[in-house]
Amino acid sequence: MADDPGNVFGDAARFLVDVVTAINDDAWERPGLGAWTVRDLAGHASRALLTVETYLHRGAEQEDVTSPEAYFAVVKKGAVDPSAIAQRGREAGAALGPDLATAVGEIAERVTGLVREATGDELVATAAGGMRLRTYLPTRTFELVVHGLDLERATGVSVPVPANALDASVLLAVGVAGELGTGIEVLQALTGRVPLSATYSITP
Repeated sequence: MADDPGNVFGDAARFLVDVVTAINDDAWERPGLGAWTVRDLAGHASRALLTVETYLHRGAEQEDVTSPEAYFAVVKKGAVDPSAIAQRGREAGAALGPDLATAVGEIAERVTGLVREATGDELVATAAGGMRLRTYLPTRTFELVVHGLDLERATGVSVPVPANALDASVLLAVGVAGELGTGIEVLQALTGRVPLSATYSITP
């Protein structure tokens, strides 16, 4: 039986906290990912926690998206402004203040507490439309794992990824590829037939 999405999300949240805690204080202004510094990247990663809190408080009136794969497909196909995403990451990084490890830890504790108290049936208003919380959480687990690994790559720290969160993220990535109509390309790449394009991504 698959792990409860809330439990997997909690493990992914702790993974991000452990990664941020392991980063040296002199690394925050180094290059992180694209135009982001390590601080900006940590800020963007923290939004995978903060959006759960925001959306839980906001709520939604109807269920528009019924799977995590569909969520990413809607966001991927939608009009996404990369500069706006980059700016939100910078703002989130600045909002973490001078002690990023403590700030991210406090956010994770607060948000995972909200998730533990929830039933999973709550309708939340996401960037792709109304979703059940249990359906939205795997998208946040994915973001926490992917950006935690980004932070490791940028800083050289090494923290084990929880197996349940990693497995869920890999399966979701393959599912999103299918949802986007690129399942054949991904299958061929995973079986060593044809490499993916250098610009291929299932995320915006």
